[in-house]
Amino acid sequence: MKIAIASGKGGTGKTTIATNLAVSLSQAGRIVQYLDCDVEEPNGHIFLKPHIDCVEEVTVGVPQVDESKCTGCGRCGQLCQYSAIICIQKHVLTFEQLCHSCGGCMAICPESAITEKQRRIGVAEYGAVDGVAFGHGKLDIGAIQTPALIRHVKRHAKDDAIVILDAPPGTSCPVIEAVKGTDFVLLVTEPTPFGLNDLELAVGMVKAMKLPFAVIINRCDMGDDGVTQYCRREGIEIAMEIPNDRKIAEAYSRGTMMVDVRPEYRAEFRRLYERISERTTAR
Repeated sequence: MKIAIASGKGGTGKTTIATNLAVSLSQAGRIVQYLDCDVEEPNGHIFLKPHIDCVEEVTVGVPQVDESKCTGCGRCGQLCQYSAIICIQKHVLTFEQLCHSCGGCMAICPESAITEKQRRIGVAEYGAVDGVAFGHGKLDIGAIQTPALIRHVKRHAKDDAIVILDAPPGTSCPVIEAVKGTDFVLLVTEPTPFGLNDLELAVGMVKAMKLPFAVIINRCDMGDDGVTQYCRREGIEIAMEIPNDRKIAEAYSRGTMMVDVRPEYRAEFRRLYERISERTTAR
């Protein structure tokens, strides 16, 4: 089972849900893995505090040009949609930070003057804590190949575990890469006009990807009832509601687990998983 925790916007409590769901299931005797795919700003480790025992450098292929073979035809630059390689007065310039590693420039070069070299984009770290297998990626400053690093982290997903994927916020390419291939998506939102607007975008995304999903409303007793009314109109399941709780907020500010200060939520998260399991089994 692979469960992605996503949100249309940042700051809704996505990592709180993901980490506490992972810990609650592990404490119930399940085999659990938590993968933080928010590689631009991972923070699950702040709450789980894992012991890291494996660090991998992550690279992507970028073009390098052998000018002794290049005739300056410019076909590579005409093909590249990201201006990562251009030809100016028969001199080829490459901009590695813009490259999306499609390999098109190498394929189209009539002189085979373009080969591939590796460029570092970040690191992936793996470890464990209290029975929860842990993994996350850290994108290097200035690198833009977020989906590539997410793919690397996801390749370490365990086949025999309940895998909790903490997705980036929003609905852009990194989020799609994170939720792709999962069995269920939990969309975390807040009851505000901004929360509703971004939830509608996130719902459109998962529907387009034909992924089963449900909504969790965090700080449900604040704001307005716009999110609740929207879910009712659209027939969307509200899987869980978490009120604005000072103890939970204080725990978050200290990097402490929510279920440690409100132990009753362990059972809530376990019931949440059982409902998800029933829905995916019934498909």
